[in-house]
Amino acid sequence: MARKFTPTPLKLRTPVPSDIEIAQEGTLKPILQVAEELGLEADELELYGPYKAKVKLEVLERLKERPNGKYIDVTAITPTPLGEGKTTTTVGVCQALGAHLGKNVITVIRQPSQGPTFGIKGGAAGGGYSQIIPMEDFNLHLTGDIHAITAANNLLAAAIDARMMHESTQDGEKLFNALCPPDKKGERRFSPSMLRRLKRLGIHKTNPSELTSEERARFARLDIDPATITWRRVVDTNDRFLREIEVGLGKDEEGYNRRTGYDITVASEIMAILALTTDLADMRDRMGRIVIGTNKKGEAITAEDIGCAGAMTVLMKDAIKPNLMQTLEGTPAFVHAGPFANIAHGNSSIIADKIALKLADYVITESGFGADCGMEKFFNIKCRYSGLIPQVVVIVATVRALKMHGGGPKVVAGKPLAPEYTDENLDLLRKGLPNLERHIQNALKFGVNVVVAVNSFATDTQAEVELIREAAIKAGAMDAVVARHWMEGGKGAVALAEAVIKACEKPSNFKFLYPLDLSIKEKIETICKEIYGADGVDYLPEAEKKIELYTKLGFDKLPMNMAKTHLSFTHDPAVKGAPGGFRVPIRDIRASVGAGFLYPLLGTMRTMPGLPTRPVFYDVDLDLETGKVVGLF
Repeated sequence: MARKFTPTPLKLRTPVPSDIEIAQEGTLKPILQVAEELGLEADELELYGPYKAKVKLEVLERLKERPNGKYIDVTAITPTPLGEGKTTTTVGVCQALGAHLGKNVITVIRQPSQGPTFGIKGGAAGGGYSQIIPMEDFNLHLTGDIHAITAANNLLAAAIDARMMHESTQDGEKLFNALCPPDKKGERRFSPSMLRRLKRLGIHKTNPSELTSEERARFARLDIDPATITWRRVVDTNDRFLREIEVGLGKDEEGYNRRTGYDITVASEIMAILALTTDLADMRDRMGRIVIGTNKKGEAITAEDIGCAGAMTVLMKDAIKPNLMQTLEGTPAFVHAGPFANIAHGNSSIIADKIALKLADYVITESGFGADCGMEKFFNIKCRYSGLIPQVVVIVATVRALKMHGGGPKVVAGKPLAPEYTDENLDLLRKGLPNLERHIQNALKFGVNVVVAVNSFATDTQAEVELIREAAIKAGAMDAVVARHWMEGGKGAVALAEAVIKACEKPSNFKFLYPLDLSIKEKIETICKEIYGADGVDYLPEAEKKIELYTKLGFDKLPMNMAKTHLSFTHDPAVKGAPGGFRVPIRDIRASVGAGFLYPLLGTMRTMPGLPTRPVFYDVDLDLETGKVVGLF
């Protein structure tokens, strides 16, 4: 696709300053210029200030006849707690393609949670001279999508407890009359949400007066079993003290208390719905299909039954639109949705990818954490619902991480690296190479082409880098390229971008790892054995109970979204390398029916992180003289 594009020159400095310094020194194009260069029309945008905008979904209708561009996923080997620069590499490749090789490219990445931003990880806009800007906007609020998810999620949580309380004091007839009060003309009418519930119950009547007393009682009484409720409240802060709470302790709620808890917002099923929906109508249907628990007969209770799926969709009607931003070199970027890859499915939105693929020749997206987490879910979950076929996987590797997998000392965020990581050590590196090799082999099982990006650090030696390159190509990668985008921007990733272009032109034969008609256990065991290298799976009693329930309810044909640590192929973050001879414990399984998957919980995986002793927020402040944010990574 021909276009007129003006790259933004970088102001490279040595040594490389902090990420926020670089971001604040960057030159921002007006977002209207970024959109025009991309081929978007002014009326297809909703501006949020001069440097970011939402893109309306109507653009898909205008471009529906245009062929899709090439689709590339960036993933990584099993990372250290520091991360291996996956987002930085994603941005660097796009800068190389757009600003240095003249290609029409879009970066598509996730929006970060404020949990890790203020916790231990810091910003997630990339790093060095390969970042999305404005960096402060990217990391803090952006256009409010995560707040909308929090509101929609907690509306449903409040509605569940209120419904149980009101049902306990009213019989079916009285409850029906309260739910369908007469209007000023004395007539009772069903709301759109109520009509959907009637259809779900098999009651094909639209006038409340036509219902029999038995039908009115069936409609009005949900009879929720409190012990089965899986829907929890959420907040976008790492707050470990909310993991388990008791609600209903107020004077007016006496007798209605129960134990529940909070998850972090990005683990909400509504976040997964935002990432996996294909349009507004699909989102409305998915909201209605959310299962919050069962009634006392063991039948599923949905958000549609509760009556607030429509209101939840209203809260999300703007969040469904992707956010348009730019890289430091002026190439366009979509930032949309932000599910974690360890406790969720870890990919940005299908909608952003669909729009990007109509606008650009190359779309570079990323999947969270290692390939055993985000990439596996990208293929087996996201690609099933999008129908989009990727051509290439880029696996990011570092000398540092491979030395850790070879038995190097523990890597701890905020503490200096041990000498083993900064001095040449080929033996240690060689012992860690099986981790990279397994990730390459796993990607090849999906029939896609693989390119390895060796994300370069100043302490890496030529011998270490060459050892990684040789091992990667021997394991089946089409190429393995050293990239210096962190210190050089797109110029430092030109060779990597050229390798990606070549890999896109090679034939591929994408396929899913498992068919959906397998049983729940068969799908779990396929992932554990084929991707993790496990010998088998052990199901704890709660997991066995859920498998029986979800099979009975007809949820067994959904794909699996494994909630596991990102720091190991196993369920245990302390186990490094490419281990074998282990079994995976499944302690519980939850149903995200609206999103369209089941998620087994491996080991002690938590859905609400906690703050460390020294959180990143200590460094974040506002310079009152300049008005600039300081200390944000």
